[in-house]
Amino acid sequence: MTEPTQRKLIIAIDGPAGAGKSTIASRLARKLGYVNLESGAMYRALALRAIEWDVSFDDEEALLKLAQDSSIVLDRTIGGNRVLLCGKDVSARIRERDVTEGASRVSVHPKVREWMVARQREMGIGGGVVMEGRDIGTKVFPDADLKIFLDADPVIREQRRLDQQRVKGVSAEAMAAELRERDRRDRTRAASPLVAAEDAIVLDSTHMSEDEVLDRIEELVEEKSLSRR
Repeated sequence: MTEPTQRKLIIAIDGPAGAGKSTIASRLARKLGYVNLESGAMYRALALRAIEWDVSFDDEEALLKLAQDSSIVLDRTIGGNRVLLCGKDVSARIRERDVTEGASRVSVHPKVREWMVARQREMGIGGGVVMEGRDIGTKVFPDADLKIFLDADPVIREQRRLDQQRVKGVSAEAMAAELRERDRRDRTRAASPLVAAEDAIVLDSTHMSEDEVLDRIEELVEEKSLSRR
């Protein structure tokens, strides 16, 4: 009799802005042959939709209706996810500063987060996913097989984000202020504030290279896979 195929893991990676979640999640998913679900991209897509339709970032009901009426798809490709908003590829546009700022503001609304969480659960319920964000291990997948909370010293996170945005002419002062404000909103919002899940493994990447972080998480994945056999 053939043994049933073991379900692939659900891996949750949470942490503040600039900790390296997106890069690590993308690389890890490619190595494992998993799908990389970037929850932040969904909030960015909604923020862009709000900008296009002139909907206030502070109007929870209007944002919820906008989300319900919009199609947000994460399309897996060899190079990573393409983000399709109502059929249009907005992968590059949602990384621009106005959308980044808007995403942080639309994400504080409980009803918007509830709608997003339901969609995210639908995408990852079957396993074989690496999902990163700020409430994946605490809210979206509290029963995830492996939970990582990726953190780093604020100064290091500010420098990493500045390096990413340098070509766009962003000053160090403006970037630091933006990151601090985003941290404040993420950690103090009423709906799913940014905290490490009780059973999450906290990795401080302050003095670790990207490869070192990836290697450590791969070790944890292997340990988890072996324990489930």
